[in-house]
Amino acid sequence: MKTLSADRRMIKIAMAAPYLEREEEQELAQAWKDNHDQNARNKIAMAHMRLVISMASKFRHFGLPMSDLVQEGHIGLLEAAARFEPSRDVRFSTYATWWIRASMQDYVLRNWSIVRGGTSSAQKALFFNLRRLRAKLAQGDRQLTARAVHEEIAAALGVSLADVQTMDARLSGSDTSLQAPISSGDADGGERLDLLACAAPLPDEQVSDMIDQERRRTWLGHALKQLNEREMKIIRARRLSDDSATLEELGVDLGISKERVRQIETRAMEKLKAALVAQAPMTALTSM
Repeated sequence: MKTLSADRRMIKIAMAAPYLEREEEQELAQAWKDNHDQNARNKIAMAHMRLVISMASKFRHFGLPMSDLVQEGHIGLLEAAARFEPSRDVRFSTYATWWIRASMQDYVLRNWSIVRGGTSSAQKALFFNLRRLRAKLAQGDRQLTARAVHEEIAAALGVSLADVQTMDARLSGSDTSLQAPISSGDADGGERLDLLACAAPLPDEQVSDMIDQERRRTWLGHALKQLNEREMKIIRARRLSDDSATLEELGVDLGISKERVRQIETRAMEKLKAALVAQAPMTALTSM
């Protein structure tokens, strides 16, 4: 009741605000632009609050509170007042309409559903015009299938048929909690969350992977024992480290040329391959 009373009071104050003549509007806008006169900006905004309320009523069918829509529209109105250029000889209401609508549309897109959608300009146009275009096509004499309706809407808005079908499905139903019970004759039917497929590997696959990884680590440990100290150092620095050392860095550290480091690395890799092949089948090595 308090919220409803506050909304009515706000609407009453907005509707009672005096209209501004063109000359007065220009003077106030110039005062804000030249002197950053906050009172002048606020007076322009207050005189156009009825425009905010009128536009907010057009978004009420999305099921969001009227007061929130008006507040978002007021933010857009203040932004328009701050950016308005009186030298363009355009009425403020014409300029502010875009900012008010954009602010309300962003609010609707953020709060209409917990699933974020409509981020591109084409998707926003589809979100806000799909119902209107569908209703317009339904009023005609033609008997159109659902696909035909979607195709005409896609052509009119310049989006894909799949986008229209996806958005229509979203607008046709509300968000459903994953904790909502499954409709079932059983007393304990479970929750919708129970129906989601898990992307993780199956338990037997996880165990198999763990066994394979442990086997490969064992093979690699035995193969590394075939290397001498210098080969081991190069292989660890070049192949087994997250920050791989360069040939030049290792050459400076070992007191040899980088070409000699490359030769030792190649020989060490051949020794490792031979040791691994001797321990395990080639099919297992190629999957490492």
